[in-house]
Amino acid sequence: MAFPIAVLVSGRGTNLQSLLDHAGDRLRARIAVVVSNTPGAPALARAAAAGVPTAVVDHRGYRDRVAFEDALIAALDAHRPRLVVLAGFMRVLTPRFVGHYEGRLINIHPSLLPCFPGLDTHARALAAGVERHGATVHFVTAGVDEGPIVLQVTVPVLAADTPEALAARVLEQEHRILPQAVRWFAEGRLRCEAGGARLDGRPAHEVARLEDF
Repeated sequence: MAFPIAVLVSGRGTNLQSLLDHAGDRLRARIAVVVSNTPGAPALARAAAAGVPTAVVDHRGYRDRVAFEDALIAALDAHRPRLVVLAGFMRVLTPRFVGHYEGRLINIHPSLLPCFPGLDTHARALAAGVERHGATVHFVTAGVDEGPIVLQVTVPVLAADTPEALAARVLEQEHRILPQAVRWFAEGRLRCEAGGARLDGRPAHEVARLEDF
């Protein structure tokens, strides 16, 4: 059976679409379920159109974060994923949740971490006057956007850039690096060990490069 992954989403689902477009032999994985905390999120329609099971765990319907995450874990674990991918999931997760999926939880973030963790990354990059911006895939740890970096890609910041224009160029690169990281993990090449991301047994930051597939 193909390597099962689960994807957590909150919004449009363009990064989910990049995974759907690569699913199967190219990704070396199948998307077993897509779970959203937002009822009616466009990402759910993308998954349904591809024949992928979906679930909604609306955080607003739970008394506290623990109850919400218990329900989220139940929705995910019903499909026995070997990797959980945060693809535009707009909730901060507790150490308890992260620990449940330790070493098999990755996130895509729209900046060159450790620069600009959190929200509004493109506006903050422009305000800071940086010359290069980009996207990062990283393992998730208890600290927000602090986990070991798997793969990064950069884009130039142009003089005429707006946050929206910069975001669009970064998003194109997100669609490239997220499937790459998932494939590496599914192939057994990527692991989180001793607090670091390792690709083919070496520190990922030294060797991780985009590959054609």
